[in-house]
Amino acid sequence: MSSQTGITPTLRFGQVVIGPPGSGKTTYCQGMQEFLTRLGRKVIVVNMDPANERLPYSCAVDISELVTLDDVMENLKLGPNGGLLYCMEYVEANLDWLENKMKQHSDCYFLFDCPGQVELYSHQSSVKNIFSQLAKWNFRLTSVHLVDSHYCTDPAKFISVLCTSLSTMLHVELPHVNVLSKMDLIEQYGKLAFNLDYYTEVMDLTYLLDHLAADPFFKKFHHLNEKLAEVIQDYSLVSFVPLNVQDKESMIQVLRTVDKANGYCFGDLEERNLQAMMSAAVGADFQFDSTLGVQERYVETSGKTLEEEMMDL
Repeated sequence: MSSQTGITPTLRFGQVVIGPPGSGKTTYCQGMQEFLTRLGRKVIVVNMDPANERLPYSCAVDISELVTLDDVMENLKLGPNGGLLYCMEYVEANLDWLENKMKQHSDCYFLFDCPGQVELYSHQSSVKNIFSQLAKWNFRLTSVHLVDSHYCTDPAKFISVLCTSLSTMLHVELPHVNVLSKMDLIEQYGKLAFNLDYYTEVMDLTYLLDHLAADPFFKKFHHLNEKLAEVIQDYSLVSFVPLNVQDKESMIQVLRTVDKANGYCFGDLEERNLQAMMSAAVGADFQFDSTLGVQERYVETSGKTLEEEMMDL
Protein backbone atom coordinates (compact mmCIF):
# COMPACT_ATOMS: atom_id res chain seq x y z
CA MET A 1 0.00 0.00 0.00
CA SER A 2 1.08 3.55 -0.53
CA SER A 3 1.72 5.97 2.27
CA GLN A 4 -1.43 7.82 1.24
CA THR A 5 -3.59 5.14 2.85
CA GLY A 6 -2.59 6.44 6.27
CA ILE A 7 -0.52 3.38 7.23
CA THR A 8 2.11 4.42 9.79
CA PRO A 9 5.67 3.54 8.65
CA THR A 10 7.45 0.87 10.66
CA LEU A 11 9.37 2.16 13.66
CA ARG A 12 13.14 1.84 13.42
CA PHE A 13 15.20 1.82 16.58
CA GLY A 14 18.83 2.64 17.18
CA GLN A 15 21.58 4.51 18.99
CA VAL A 16 23.48 7.65 18.09
CA VAL A 17 26.91 7.19 19.64
CA ILE A 18 28.51 10.51 20.57
CA GLY A 19 31.27 11.76 22.84
CA PRO A 20 34.65 13.51 22.85
CA PRO A 21 37.51 12.26 20.66
CA GLY A 22 39.16 9.16 22.07
CA SER A 23 36.22 8.17 24.27
CA GLY A 24 35.80 4.85 22.45
CA LYS A 25 32.85 5.48 20.10
CA THR A 26 34.10 3.34 17.22
CA THR A 27 35.17 0.54 19.57
CA TYR A 28 31.73 0.71 21.21
CA CYS A 29 29.99 0.44 17.83
CA GLN A 30 32.12 -2.55 16.88
CA GLY A 31 31.53 -4.28 20.23
CA MET A 32 27.80 -3.51 20.30
CA GLN A 33 27.37 -4.69 16.71
CA GLU A 34 28.99 -8.03 17.54
CA PHE A 35 27.02 -8.32 20.79
CA LEU A 36 23.65 -7.58 19.18
CA THR A 37 24.38 -9.95 16.31
CA ARG A 38 24.98 -12.76 18.80
CA LEU A 39 21.66 -11.93 20.40
CA GLY A 40 19.94 -12.36 17.04
CA ARG A 41 19.19 -8.69 16.46
CA LYS A 42 19.67 -7.55 12.86
CA VAL A 43 22.00 -4.58 13.26
CA ILE A 44 23.86 -2.24 10.92
CA VAL A 45 26.37 0.53 11.61
CA VAL A 46 26.12 3.94 9.96
CA ASN A 47 29.40 5.87 9.90
CA MET A 48 28.48 9.54 10.38
CA ASP A 49 32.09 10.66 10.90
CA PRO A 50 33.64 12.08 7.69
CA ALA A 51 37.07 11.86 9.35
CA ASN A 52 36.76 8.16 10.21
CA GLU A 53 39.04 6.50 7.66
CA ARG A 54 39.70 3.10 9.22
CA LEU A 55 36.54 1.28 10.22
CA PRO A 56 37.00 -1.92 12.25
CA TYR A 57 33.36 -2.91 11.70
CA SER A 58 31.29 -3.73 8.64
CA CYS A 59 29.63 -0.48 7.61
CA ALA A 60 26.29 -0.47 5.75
CA VAL A 61 26.13 3.29 5.24
CA ASP A 62 29.27 5.44 5.13
CA ILE A 63 29.00 9.23 5.10
CA SER A 64 32.45 9.46 3.52
CA GLU A 65 30.80 8.44 0.24
CA LEU A 66 29.14 11.86 0.36
CA VAL A 67 31.84 14.03 1.93
CA THR A 68 35.22 13.54 3.60
CA LEU A 69 37.12 15.82 5.95
CA ASP A 70 40.34 15.58 3.90
CA ASP A 71 38.61 16.81 0.75
CA VAL A 72 36.99 19.71 2.58
CA MET A 73 40.26 20.76 4.23
CA GLU A 74 42.15 20.58 0.95
CA ASN A 75 39.60 22.31 -1.27
CA LEU A 76 38.28 24.95 1.13
CA LYS A 77 41.52 25.50 3.05
CA LEU A 78 39.87 24.85 6.40
CA GLY A 79 41.38 23.41 9.55
CA PRO A 80 40.15 20.13 11.06
CA ASN A 81 37.59 21.77 13.36
CA GLY A 82 36.13 24.13 10.78
CA GLY A 83 36.26 21.37 8.18
CA LEU A 84 34.25 19.00 10.35
CA LEU A 85 31.61 21.65 11.01
CA TYR A 86 31.34 22.23 7.27
CA CYS A 87 31.02 18.48 6.64
CA MET A 88 28.07 18.14 9.00
CA GLU A 89 26.41 21.22 7.50
CA TYR A 90 26.88 19.60 4.08
CA VAL A 91 25.26 16.38 5.30
CA GLU A 92 22.34 18.41 6.67
CA ALA A 93 21.93 20.06 3.27
CA ASN A 94 21.93 16.67 1.53
CA LEU A 95 19.63 14.62 3.73
CA ASP A 96 17.95 13.13 0.67
CA TRP A 97 21.18 11.15 0.10
CA LEU A 98 21.03 9.80 3.63
CA GLU A 99 17.31 9.00 3.33
CA ASN A 100 17.86 6.95 0.16
CA LYS A 101 20.61 4.99 1.89
CA MET A 102 18.41 4.35 4.94
CA LYS A 103 15.52 3.04 2.82
CA GLN A 104 17.70 0.10 1.82
CA HIS A 105 17.76 -1.10 5.45
CA SER A 106 14.19 -0.89 6.71
CA ASP A 107 14.10 -3.85 9.11
CA CYS A 108 17.27 -3.24 11.12
CA TYR A 109 18.59 -1.85 14.39
CA PHE A 110 20.88 1.13 13.73
CA LEU A 111 24.14 2.24 15.34
CA PHE A 112 25.21 5.73 14.25
CA ASP A 113 28.95 6.28 14.80
CA CYS A 114 29.14 10.08 15.10
CA PRO A 115 32.04 12.58 15.03
CA GLY A 116 33.83 13.48 18.25
CA GLN A 117 33.92 17.28 18.08
CA VAL A 118 32.24 18.58 21.23
CA GLU A 119 30.86 21.74 19.59
CA LEU A 120 28.62 19.61 17.37
CA TYR A 121 26.59 18.55 20.40
CA SER A 122 26.86 21.54 22.69
CA HIS A 123 25.81 24.51 20.53
CA GLN A 124 26.16 23.85 16.77
CA SER A 125 22.83 22.84 15.25
CA SER A 126 23.62 20.65 12.21
CA VAL A 127 23.86 17.31 14.02
CA LYS A 128 20.82 18.15 16.14
CA ASN A 129 18.85 18.89 12.96
CA ILE A 130 19.98 15.60 11.41
CA PHE A 131 18.75 13.73 14.49
CA SER A 132 15.45 15.60 14.31
CA GLN A 133 15.02 14.58 10.67
CA LEU A 134 15.74 10.95 11.55
CA ALA A 135 12.92 11.16 14.08
CA LYS A 136 10.60 12.42 11.32
CA TRP A 137 11.59 9.34 9.31
CA ASN A 138 10.21 7.27 12.20
CA PHE A 139 13.50 6.50 13.93
CA ARG A 140 13.35 6.07 17.70
CA LEU A 141 16.88 6.85 18.83
CA THR A 142 18.78 7.02 22.09
CA SER A 143 21.81 9.24 22.43
CA VAL A 144 24.68 7.21 23.95
CA HIS A 145 27.22 9.72 25.23
CA LEU A 146 30.59 8.10 25.96
CA VAL A 147 33.02 9.66 28.44
CA ASP A 148 36.44 8.23 29.25
CA SER A 149 36.35 6.89 32.82
CA HIS A 150 39.82 8.24 33.63
CA TYR A 151 38.22 11.67 34.19
CA CYS A 152 36.85 10.27 37.46
CA THR A 153 40.37 10.31 38.89
CA ASP A 154 40.61 14.11 38.56
CA PRO A 155 37.89 16.15 40.36
CA ALA A 156 38.34 19.20 38.10
CA LYS A 157 38.07 17.14 34.92
CA PHE A 158 35.07 15.25 36.28
CA ILE A 159 33.17 18.49 36.95
CA SER A 160 34.05 19.60 33.43
CA VAL A 161 32.72 16.31 32.05
CA LEU A 162 29.49 16.77 34.01
CA CYS A 163 29.01 20.23 32.48
CA THR A 164 29.68 18.89 28.98
CA SER A 165 27.29 15.97 29.49
CA LEU A 166 24.55 18.26 30.79
CA SER A 167 24.99 20.69 27.90
CA THR A 168 24.86 17.81 25.41
CA MET A 169 21.72 16.34 26.96
CA LEU A 170 19.89 19.67 26.76
CA HIS A 171 21.06 20.48 23.23
CA VAL A 172 20.62 17.14 21.44
CA GLU A 173 17.06 16.63 22.76
CA LEU A 174 16.99 12.82 22.55
CA PRO A 175 16.53 10.12 25.18
CA HIS A 176 20.00 10.12 26.67
CA VAL A 177 22.35 7.62 28.33
CA ASN A 178 25.74 8.76 29.66
CA VAL A 179 28.36 6.00 29.69
CA LEU A 180 31.71 5.83 31.48
CA SER A 181 33.82 3.92 28.95
CA LYS A 182 37.08 1.97 29.35
CA MET A 183 36.29 0.91 32.91
CA ASP A 184 38.75 -1.96 32.54
CA LEU A 185 41.56 0.62 32.31
CA ILE A 186 40.54 2.93 35.14
CA GLU A 187 43.08 1.41 37.55
CA GLN A 188 45.90 2.70 35.36
CA TYR A 189 45.01 6.34 36.00
CA GLY A 190 45.14 6.32 39.79
CA LYS A 191 42.91 5.62 42.76
CA LEU A 192 39.41 7.05 42.92
CA ALA A 193 38.71 9.44 45.78
CA PHE A 194 35.28 7.82 46.33
CA ASN A 195 33.58 4.56 45.40
CA LEU A 196 32.25 4.08 41.88
CA ASP A 197 28.62 4.73 42.77
CA TYR A 198 29.53 8.26 43.79
CA TYR A 199 30.59 9.00 40.21
CA THR A 200 27.90 7.03 38.36
CA GLU A 201 25.04 8.49 40.41
CA VAL A 202 26.69 11.95 40.64
CA MET A 203 26.16 12.32 44.37
CA ASP A 204 26.83 15.39 46.53
CA LEU A 205 29.47 17.35 44.61
CA THR A 206 30.52 19.36 47.66
CA TYR A 207 32.90 16.51 48.48
CA LEU A 208 34.65 17.04 45.14
CA LEU A 209 34.82 20.76 45.82
CA ASP A 210 36.64 20.04 49.07
CA HIS A 211 39.21 18.04 47.11
CA LEU A 212 39.65 20.89 44.66
CA ALA A 213 40.06 23.41 47.47
CA ALA A 214 43.06 21.43 48.71
CA ASP A 215 44.86 22.23 45.46
CA PRO A 216 46.48 25.72 45.53
CA PHE A 217 45.75 26.25 41.82
CA PHE A 218 42.02 25.49 42.07
CA LYS A 219 41.55 27.15 45.43
CA LYS A 220 41.22 30.59 43.82
CA PHE A 221 38.46 29.21 41.55
CA HIS A 222 36.46 27.77 44.43
CA HIS A 223 33.48 30.09 43.93
CA LEU A 224 33.31 29.30 40.20
CA ASN A 225 33.50 25.55 40.82
CA GLU A 226 30.84 25.88 43.50
CA LYS A 227 28.44 27.56 41.06
CA LEU A 228 29.13 24.96 38.36
CA ALA A 229 28.34 22.19 40.85
CA GLU A 230 25.11 23.96 41.78
CA VAL A 231 24.03 24.11 38.13
CA ILE A 232 24.68 20.40 37.67
CA GLN A 233 22.83 19.43 40.82
CA ASP A 234 19.93 21.83 40.22
CA TYR A 235 19.20 20.13 36.90
CA SER A 236 19.75 16.70 38.48
CA LEU A 237 19.86 14.99 35.07
CA VAL A 238 23.36 13.55 34.75
CA SER A 239 24.21 9.99 35.76
CA PHE A 240 26.44 7.35 34.20
CA VAL A 241 26.43 3.66 33.31
CA PRO A 242 29.90 2.04 33.55
CA LEU A 243 31.08 0.11 30.50
CA ASN A 244 33.77 -2.39 29.66
CA VAL A 245 33.12 -3.67 26.11
CA GLN A 246 34.93 -6.92 26.93
CA ASP A 247 32.51 -7.73 29.76
CA LYS A 248 29.17 -9.28 28.76
CA GLU A 249 27.43 -8.17 31.96
CA SER A 250 28.56 -4.59 31.36
CA MET A 251 27.28 -4.68 27.77
CA ILE A 252 23.94 -6.09 28.90
CA GLN A 253 23.52 -3.33 31.47
CA VAL A 254 24.19 -0.62 28.89
CA LEU A 255 21.92 -2.28 26.31
CA ARG A 256 19.02 -2.60 28.75
CA THR A 257 19.37 1.05 29.73
CA VAL A 258 19.40 2.13 26.08
CA ASP A 259 16.45 -0.10 25.13
CA LYS A 260 14.45 1.24 28.05
CA ALA A 261 15.20 4.81 26.98
CA ASN A 262 13.93 4.47 23.41
CA GLY A 263 11.19 1.90 24.08
CA TYR A 264 12.71 -1.05 22.22
CA CYS A 265 11.26 -4.40 23.30
CA PHE A 266 13.08 -7.54 22.24
CA GLY A 267 11.39 -10.89 21.67
CA ASP A 268 11.76 -14.45 22.91
CA LEU A 269 14.68 -15.26 20.58
CA GLU A 270 16.87 -12.51 22.01
CA GLU A 271 15.95 -13.51 25.57
CA ARG A 272 16.90 -17.13 24.94
CA ASN A 273 20.18 -16.10 23.30
CA LEU A 274 20.91 -13.77 26.21
CA GLN A 275 20.31 -16.56 28.71
CA ALA A 276 22.57 -18.91 26.77
CA MET A 277 25.28 -16.27 26.53
CA MET A 278 25.24 -15.58 30.26
CA SER A 279 25.17 -19.30 31.10
CA ALA A 280 28.33 -19.75 29.06
CA ALA A 281 29.91 -16.85 30.91
CA VAL A 282 29.47 -18.39 34.37
CA GLY A 283 32.84 -18.81 36.02
CA ALA A 284 34.63 -16.59 33.53
CA ASP A 285 37.32 -14.34 34.89
CA PHE A 286 36.19 -10.91 33.63
CA GLN A 287 38.71 -8.12 33.55
CA PHE A 288 36.12 -5.89 35.19
CA ASP A 289 36.89 -7.29 38.64
CA SER A 290 39.21 -4.79 40.31
CA THR A 291 40.20 -3.40 43.67
CA LEU A 292 38.50 -0.08 42.95
CA GLY A 293 35.06 -1.40 43.76
CA VAL A 294 34.01 -1.56 40.12
CA GLN A 295 32.55 -5.00 40.73
CA GLU A 296 30.04 -3.51 43.20
CA ARG A 297 28.06 -2.14 40.28
CA TYR A 298 27.28 -5.64 39.11
CA VAL A 299 26.53 -7.15 42.50
CA GLU A 300 23.23 -5.28 42.43
CA THR A 301 22.10 -7.13 39.30
CA SER A 302 23.78 -10.49 39.89
CA GLY A 303 21.57 -11.06 42.93
CA LYS A 304 18.53 -11.33 40.66
CA THR A 305 17.68 -14.05 38.20
CA LEU A 306 17.78 -13.16 34.53
CA GLU A 307 13.99 -13.44 34.37
CA GLU A 308 13.61 -10.94 37.23
CA GLU A 309 15.92 -8.49 35.49
CA MET A 310 13.87 -8.84 32.31
CA MET A 311 10.73 -8.05 34.29
CA ASP A 312 12.36 -4.87 35.59
CA LEU A 313 12.41 -3.57 32.04
